[in-house]
Amino acid sequence: MNYNCLSALCALVMLQLLRVSEAFIVTVDAHNEECFFEKVEGGTKFGVTFEVIEGGFLDIDIRITGPDDNVIHESEKESSGKFTFSAASTGIYRVCFNNERSSMTPKLVMFSLEVSDAPHRAAGAPSEDEVGHTKLEDMIQQLSNTLTGVKHEQEYMHVRDKIHRSINESTNSRVVLWSTFEALVLVLMTIGQVYYLKRFFEVKRVV
Repeated sequence: MNYNCLSALCALVMLQLLRVSEAFIVTVDAHNEECFFEKVEGGTKFGVTFEVIEGGFLDIDIRITGPDDNVIHESEKESSGKFTFSAASTGIYRVCFNNERSSMTPKLVMFSLEVSDAPHRAAGAPSEDEVGHTKLEDMIQQLSNTLTGVKHEQEYMHVRDKIHRSINESTNSRVVLWSTFEALVLVLMTIGQVYYLKRFFEVKRVV
């Protein structure tokens, strides 16, 4: 392998590893549905990762449909999930989050759509160099997908940590308020009892 080929492969590695995949956050109002569209080429892998981070019982309905409106995946009352499948045909794929079951509570959903690079194969019988390049590209693609998955897992762990911290802080605040209320009630009851006993003995002394 010459120097130019090695440089090109190193550049390909860097591009794959530096590929940015962003997570999105959407608010799905009560009695409403939010849909998102992604164009996917046939033979590529299409993945959906989501988690409900706020609202009600932290659940939502999800439906994934293909270009011909066939339902690829559909589930109800899901708090989180990760679905990956191979696109059977080229076209627009739709991911919908449905909150029609909720009467008044909106849901905050964090999700990401992952589309792997379309496979490229040279026509005719590949040479030994092309076979080696193809294998290396496949390994780079697998590494990139793995790193992207790890990145998303870290994002979801960060979100879960924020949710749990918020719940703990809210619970601690309520406990403090309730304890303060109980202490205030005890003080008032003590003052009332002292006042009542004092009045009782004053009446006895007068009699």
